[in-house]
Parts: sequence; structure tokens; C-alpha cells
Amino acid sequence: MILVLIDHDRGEIDQLSLRALTAARKLDSDIEAVVIGAEASALSTVVGQYGAKVLHVASHSAISDYTPMASGRALKDLVEKLKPTAVLAAGSPRGNEQLAHLAAFLDIPMAAECSEITFGSPHHVLRARWGGNLIESANVHAELLVATVLSFSIEAESVDGPAATVSEFEPSLQPSDSVVKILSRDSGETKGGVTLSDAKVIVSGGRGVGGPDGFGNLEELAALLGGTVGCSRVVTSSGWRPHAEQVGQTGTKVAPDLYIAAGISGAMQHIAGMKNSKTIVVINTDPEAPILRYADYAIIGDLHQVIPALTSAIRQAKG
Repeated sequence: MILVLIDHDRGEIDQLSLRALTAARKLDSDIEAVVIGAEASALSTVVGQYGAKVLHVASHSAISDYTPMASGRALKDLVEKLKPTAVLAAGSPRGNEQLAHLAAFLDIPMAAECSEITFGSPHHVLRARWGGNLIESANVHAELLVATVLSFSIEAESVDGPAATVSEFEPSLQPSDSVVKILSRDSGETKGGVTLSDAKVIVSGGRGVGGPDGFGNLEELAALLGGTVGCSRVVTSSGWRPHAEQVGQTGTKVAPDLYIAAGISGAMQHIAGMKNSKTIVVINTDPEAPILRYADYAIIGDLHQVIPALTSAIRQAKG
């Protein structure tokens, strides 16, 4: 049996977890899922549609929001009870963090960002390293495989199964398990309410935008296309935009239908977060910018002229 951690934000499922369920189902038909926090018990219908037969719900008074070490402790309790072959999660920052705590509690290795998994003794994985620029072939010497699934390496596929049976349990937590927890939140949404992870269109800006005021044109274009605004790490580091909008290895990994990169040179960390986009359009004054190697279409020009021109043309096309 494979146990899959379903990550959620106050009861709203992370879509990457559905990809992790699909990856697990391709390895073993016997799939069970686990969520941390009672507010996620309503996800039984969704996880059942993707093949999970049981949804284990960890409920504890100390878990009122994302609490990664407490999640690891809860997973440890459940693993010791169920004795699964593997524990998988989405290869997101939260998925990696929670399974890292589980592996630490069990004193076993963890394999992150896996694109391929083969069970055995030892288990074998292919996993992304250095922002996906290197694929590592590795053996995992542990009876229990703890691993995360590389984001966007597999499409989520529903099997239209029945709702999973809900099984609640209360983990045995220690006071130290709640040392790290969320104190305040940034919604990570634009005025239109579209998040980076859900957006079909993302218009991202980098240093070339020139400052916070320069994002007005990007916001207008994104709204016209029904998308949202993203940015590079240098933008958030400069305080021009919130971290919730950062695309990259230390931000959000995305795979929209259309990714427009304006004034972004293309550091490896940013490329790691957006290279799975279906169509990439680059707007840059530098014809040698590294990001151009990943572009489906490139416009060599001043974004402050190109973006308004694009916006005007799209408005005219829409009538």
C-alpha cells in the first residue's frame, strides 16, 4: 500500500497532490491518503476520484494551520500503524518540508523531486537536481520509501472512484512540534482572484520593469488575458511585489498555457519555476538573455513599448 500526503490550505486542496495520487496509482492500485487538519476531511470525495480508498484525517488542537513538524509527527504515527510500502507527496515546498520531517523522525533517507520511482531492494529513483538541470539516478536504501513527486512531471488523471472512507486519528504531538507555525497570511491572489498555481496565463516581470510602478501595464495585460502577474526573485527582494507572486525555485513552480516573461534575464532559479509552461513568450532588450533559450516566441524590444502595444492589439481583436 502507498500512503499519499494530500496538502491543502484550510481545506482547499493543492492540485499538485492530485498529480502525486496519480503517480502513486501507477505504482500500486492500493492507495490511501492522509490530510493534516480536520478541516480537510471534506476532501474524501476528491481523493476518491483519484484512486484513494481511505482518507486518514489527523486532528489535534495544536494543528490549526500549516504546522510542518507536527505534520511529520502525525505522519510518523500513521506510518507506524499502517506500515505502507511508500509515503509520497507533491514535490512542492510544503510537500518536501513535511516529508523531510517524517524522514527525520524515522531516521531514514528522503528522495525529493522524483520523476520516476521503481520499488525494490534498494528502491530506485530518478530525481531532479539543480533546478531540473540535472537528473540524478539514485538508489534509496530503506525499507520504507519516502519521496516527493516532481511538480508537473505527470498529469493528474481521475478514475472516478467512490468517495474515500474517512478515518480520523489524533497524533501524539509534543510541544516542540508547534514551534514553527503560520502567524499571518498573504492570500497570494491578484485583484481578480487567480493564483499563480491555478493561472492559465501568467505575465511575469523582472528587473527590466524598472520599479513597482512599471507593473501597471503587466497587470492590465494579465487581466485582459484572464491571468495573473508573476515576478522574478530580484523583484521581491527589492520589495516591488509580494513573495506570493514570485515564480522560481524559491517561489512557485508553474506550468500555465501561456507564460509571458517581460524584462527577465533568466537566472537558473527562475527557469526552474517556469520552464514547464506550454508556450513561453519572452520580451527583452537583450538578444543574448539566457531566458531566450527557452522561448517559443521572442520579442527583442522595450517592454514599456511592447506590453502596451500587445494590450492594444488584444483589445482590438476582442472587439
